[in-house]
Amino acid sequence: MPPTALAVALGLLSATLPWVGASADTPAGPAAAAPIEAPTRVLDTRALTDLDQLLDTIAERRVVFVGEHHDRAADHRNQLKVIEGLHQRGVQLAIGMEFFQQPYQAPLDAYIAGEIDEAQMLRQTQYFDRWRFDYRLYRPILRFAREHHIPVIALNLETELTRRVGDVGSAGLTPAERARLPAAIDRTDPAYEARIKAVFAQHPMPDKRSFERFMEVQLLWDEGMAERAARYLTENPQQTLVVLAGAGHIEYGQGIPKRLLRRAPVSAVTLLNAGDGELDPAAADYLLFTRPVELPAAGMLGVQLGEPGEEPGPPVVDFGPHSGAQAAGLAMGDRIVRVADQAVAGYADIRIALLDRQPGERLPVEVRRLRIGGGDESLTFEVELH
Repeated sequence: MPPTALAVALGLLSATLPWVGASADTPAGPAAAAPIEAPTRVLDTRALTDLDQLLDTIAERRVVFVGEHHDRAADHRNQLKVIEGLHQRGVQLAIGMEFFQQPYQAPLDAYIAGEIDEAQMLRQTQYFDRWRFDYRLYRPILRFAREHHIPVIALNLETELTRRVGDVGSAGLTPAERARLPAAIDRTDPAYEARIKAVFAQHPMPDKRSFERFMEVQLLWDEGMAERAARYLTENPQQTLVVLAGAGHIEYGQGIPKRLLRRAPVSAVTLLNAGDGELDPAAADYLLFTRPVELPAAGMLGVQLGEPGEEPGPPVVDFGPHSGAQAAGLAMGDRIVRVADQAVAGYADIRIALLDRQPGERLPVEVRRLRIGGGDESLTFEVELH
């Protein structure tokens, strides 16, 4: 597995392992026989406050970092509450998002300005190909931003660049690719490197070269987002920027925060949603506690799609368990060209067509199927979503 793919699979910077740094210094082998006793920490619950009081405290900060577990609805609810609360206090806001990549800023601007609709924005930013987490998690934040004309800033570097660095390293980039790298990349934080190394060591890629590539990708993500955020703050001195990113980019201030502040020395604060794992007060300035929230189940066709070819529509290459599409009569090799009233050119169109659908709904699905004697035929099946 190449280093870029490993980084995505581990979710290091997307916060699937939010407290990984806790084990970075634990010795292995015989030397671990006498572990060092960890200090006992005490949380005084009388000091707990609520979000309104917190927002009163931090409303003057230029940057508010709010970390998340990407698939946890409660984390995104808290992000929205922070944005709503600062807006209500008259703060002139912008929202920086990890989930959109920098070359796709124009469609975000057009969406916020009301020039294109949600479906057009999702297609033009290639959201479903480049991020793929359930868009319903982020939808309320983006709709609030559009309603109140709050700029949304695409922070992340494009996948093509981070993948290339994972494959060939920064030294192997072309001059044009190298020009897309952040102007300065700081690798002098031993705690940051130890945290990444602790995760890397858990997987079967122990050679030094693989780790170097893995480390390069992590640094590229953090420095790239920090540079974009710092540039926005410098160009817009009246704005407060709320940065939404995976907790691994924010915890301990090691990822985006210190790299942004190196470029733009502004006032900042870090907020993390307290999740599973070790509760470490050093991870952020404030920890947010909330009850779990679940999104309603989303309706699914139960198909795995291949890449579209010259013919219209992505092909069905496999079926999931209890697939409504398979039960309705779709077959391997069918090319899906329409779901309900949505024409389908690719994967994103199917996701958009199903965005507000629920399990149990029945939808017409039109496919093109290769005839045994040659040529295509058009077939339509009524599929029950599951």
